[in-house]
This record gives sequence, C-alpha cells and structure tokens, in this order.
Amino acid sequence: MPGDDVMPYFMCRLAAEDGHIFSRSVLAGSAAECRGRFESEGLCVLSVRRDWRKLNISLGPDRKLKDREFIMFNQELQALIRAGYPVLRSVEIISGRTRNTALREILDKVKADIKQGKALSEAFSPFEKRFSKIYIAALMAGETSGGLPDTIGQFIIYARTIARTKSRVRSALIYPIMLLLFSIGLLAVILNFVLPNFAGFYKDFESQLPFLTATLIEFSKFVRGHWYVWLILTAGSVLALAELRRRESTLLWLERQKLKLPLGKLIWVETGVSLFCRTLSLLLQAGIPVLAGLPLAVRSIPNKYLASLAAGAPDHIRNGESLSEALTKAGFFPQLALDMVRIGETSANLGGMLREAAEVFDERIQTKIDTFVGLIEPIMIIFMGVLVAAMLLSVYLPIFNIIKVVR
Repeated sequence: MPGDDVMPYFMCRLAAEDGHIFSRSVLAGSAAECRGRFESEGLCVLSVRRDWRKLNISLGPDRKLKDREFIMFNQELQALIRAGYPVLRSVEIISGRTRNTALREILDKVKADIKQGKALSEAFSPFEKRFSKIYIAALMAGETSGGLPDTIGQFIIYARTIARTKSRVRSALIYPIMLLLFSIGLLAVILNFVLPNFAGFYKDFESQLPFLTATLIEFSKFVRGHWYVWLILTAGSVLALAELRRRESTLLWLERQKLKLPLGKLIWVETGVSLFCRTLSLLLQAGIPVLAGLPLAVRSIPNKYLASLAAGAPDHIRNGESLSEALTKAGFFPQLALDMVRIGETSANLGGMLREAAEVFDERIQTKIDTFVGLIEPIMIIFMGVLVAAMLLSVYLPIFNIIKVVR
C-alpha cells in the first residue's frame, strides 16, 4: 500500500428514488469512486466535494491498530457471519459504525475488493503489514474449509493471548523504568540547580570542599557549560542506533545480546516458544499443513536471532524429518516443548499438543516475569538510596566543615 495513498473524506449530496435529498460524508479514493459507489446503490448523486471538516491524517502505511480494536472488529465479524449475514454485508455494517479512521479506511477498500469478486482473505492481503500474515492465512483456511466463523474465533483467542503476553512484559518494565527516570531527573536537578548555588556559598567562607562535593560541582559546571555537546551526542546516538537497526546483521547482534541479560534468555526463549507453538497450533487447526504454516510460526518468534535459528526447520521437514527433530536442530527449544511436540505427532493431535505447550510456557513466563520484577525492585531502590545518599553527603559535608571554620 503506498505511503501517500491516504483516503480523504467527501461530502456527497444524494437523492433517493422517493425524492428524499440528504447528505453523507464518506471515505473514498476519489470523487469519481464516490459517485460510482452511490450510483451502484441506486442513488442519484447531485454533488460531490471534499469534506475539509474531516481531515484523515495518516501516520504512514505501517501504522497499526490497537490490539483491542482489532480484536473487537473480529468479534463483530464473527458474530455477524455466524448470524447468517454475507461477508460483504458484515463488513459494511462494521465499517458504517466504526469510529477508528484507520480501520474505516481499510474496510472501505476491503468492501470495494469484495464487490469486485475477491475473497475476504484476498481483500485483506494488501494490509498484512498492519495485521499479520497469520491473520490472512487463517482467513484463507477458514474460507477453504467452509468454517470461517470458527477460524476467526480461534484467531480471536490467539490474538487475546498475544496481547496479554505483551501487556505482561510492558507492565513488568514500567516500574523499573519509572524509577530509573526519577533517579536521572533527581540527579539532573541537583547538578543543575542545587550544587551550583551552594558552590558560591562555600566559596565565600574560603573553606576547602570535600572531594565528593568538588567532583560533583566540576561535573555540574561541565554539563552546564557543554549542554549542546550532550544534545548532539544524544541525537547522534539515536540516529546511529536507528540506522544500525535497519541492518540485518546488526539487528541480529542486538537481539542476541538480549539473551545475555539476567533472566533475559529464559524470558525471551520461553516467550518465543510459546508464541511459536500457539501460532502453529492456530494454523494447523484452521486446516493449513505443517510445512505451509511453519514459516509463519517462525516469524511470530519476537527475538529475530532465535527466529533465524528456527528458519531452517521447513528444509529439515522437506528432507523427511519430523517436526520435533527439526525443532531440536534449532538448538533453543526446551526439552519439555520437544517432548510435547513429539507426543502430538505420535498421537495425531499435534495442534492440540502445541496449544497445551503454549499454555504451559505462558505460565512459566508469568512466573519468571514475577521473579524479574521481584529482583529489579530492590535493586532499583538500593540504587536510588545510594544516589540520594551521595547527593546529600555532597551538600552537607561542606556545611559541617564551615561550622568548624566558624567555631
């Protein structure tokens, strides 16, 4: 989808067959498209003009909907199709009442493609970057098997679980990040406002400053006198990091370093295994073969380095190996996951066992996140205590010296 292909609003003045005249503001690619749409509905188009009261501001082609909005859309779609509404009518109903501009823009284009004879999965294919290939594959499998509502229902469960996992990780990081930012802010206030004011006060008494205070004051002067250097370094670092992250080799190196953090390897590995198992389970239960669903499942692994280790699994299966053997060669799947996959293969219930494996690792991830939060809280509190104590000493030690001088 082109980055500048942002659909504007048009205000259309319409006349119905009974002579009733009314106006409607709609999203469309052009005035001609808008006119053709209403004429196909049997309405007489009196005028079409841009509706400047509504500006559709785009953030780019890769902007994503919130997880909650996307899940609600699929819930409505499933309910309408299960109630007997045709796919086109279901999409029209949801599009007509959604308040999210980005979603309405997508659904309008999906409606136009469906009217031209495309299937729902084909109509959503241009937007796979905003959703995922997994969603498109699930729709395609549901259309092929004739069980589209059931497949959408399975995807809703999958999407909820993924959203819940992301929320857990974000929640675990919020508290330590807030403490770190507070510590940095406290340090900045003391260095820029407190110590410079005390420096002149100490100088009037001609008292020699303690080493800690003198060091912090010199550092404060350097920071205040060269603030532009820090600004340039910060901006340069951000730009350099953004450029490096675009390179595949650098991105893989950064992803590999994440695994060396305390508890990082366990959390990232088990999160990747959980998402891999849940994704492949969804695709298998939707009727997609293992070989076709495996690359999509590999792409669902958040850590790109781990995903690169598992990328060769489809080739191993083509060479006649089982899924459990192929995953063993990836080198990071825990033995428990491999055993459950092997049981699923021998019992002809691979999809069910993959789902069970995902739930097991979800529980383990939550336990490890709780452990991580339990460890990081006292560490951050100790760090803040040491920082505050150092700042207080740097301020009060010279005061004690001044008292001795006055006596």
